[in-house]
Amino acid sequence: MNDQTLHDQYGLRHNPFLPGLPGEALWEPPEFNHFAAGVDTLVLVGGFALVTGEPGIGKSKVLHLLARRLEDRGDVMVGVMERPQSRLSDFYREMGQIFGVDLSPSNRYGGFKALRSRWGHHIRSSLVRPVLLIDEVQQTPVECLDELRILSSTAFDSHCLLSVVLAGDMRLSERLRSPDLMSLNSRVRVRLDLRPWNVQTLRAFTRHLLEQAGAPHLMTDGVVHALAEHAEGNLRRLVHAGELLLAVAASRNLPQVDENLFVEVFSRGPVGAVSPPARRVAG
Repeated sequence: MNDQTLHDQYGLRHNPFLPGLPGEALWEPPEFNHFAAGVDTLVLVGGFALVTGEPGIGKSKVLHLLARRLEDRGDVMVGVMERPQSRLSDFYREMGQIFGVDLSPSNRYGGFKALRSRWGHHIRSSLVRPVLLIDEVQQTPVECLDELRILSSTAFDSHCLLSVVLAGDMRLSERLRSPDLMSLNSRVRVRLDLRPWNVQTLRAFTRHLLEQAGAPHLMTDGVVHALAEHAEGNLRRLVHAGELLLAVAASRNLPQVDENLFVEVFSRGPVGAVSPPARRVAG
């Protein structure tokens, strides 16, 4: 099932339940604007921001939204760390690639000075801090987080050279409370703790996905509600279920995803699919 098939059958511009949505189609959580405003301030002064929540709750999409927002400003250098689990030598190598600095892993002090010089030049020319976004930080070694904390500030910790947005699951929250990372935790200025979403919000999320894909009537109201209940507060669980329903509907050339299909698909419990809904939804 590809986008052309979905367009021919349902008029969809893209599959609304796949991860690679166009940036303009992303859903903004209710708390996003408040958090993003805090990061806007952080860009002026530097420091750390933190996004936490259980897997599948929407942390990575928050970073995606934030990256788009910052890049749209035009004056902010935005970098994304792709390998958060790296040890210190690879950490410096990737930092050099992100910020356009030629670093030698064998000369860590030289890399330290070169990065700070690069950031200082950006601040003087634009009056804003560069931004580094790191996802899955629960996997990042303590030595790298410590290095990042020291690397990003100067003048006895009174002047920040970098704005850093960290995202991770609840293991990150626990790690930040440990003695090894208490100093970093105390420097977090802006926080967003994502919790399981209620049914009303999940319905709005699903409707947003369908509208942005160009087919708001692809699913009946009953299916939208059933998906929201079925997801148990988790966005990833919802889109996986939605993707499965859409695939089955497309394979049968059904004009719409309705309650009968929902009950049929999830009552038979196919391998790898989500479990049956808590209750059946009347038509």
